[in-house]
Amino acid sequence: METRVRSLVKALIWNIIGLAAMTLVGLLATGSVALGGTMALINSVIGFTMYLMYERAWSRIAWGRGHV
Repeated sequence: METRVRSLVKALIWNIIGLAAMTLVGLLATGSVALGGTMALINSVIGFTMYLMYERAWSRIAWGRGHV
């Protein structure tokens, strides 16, 4: 079973990767570091919340897990 701490750490690391990628995309799309960063930050907050809820939901589903 996935612990809450593990889910949180995985979500944070994934969020940092996504934040960097979205900042670059925002910069390329707008030409502005500030605007691109703001867009990336908003996206990261939404994405982090959704990912964490998704991971926690799947941690409660037994389907597909091997029996030990």
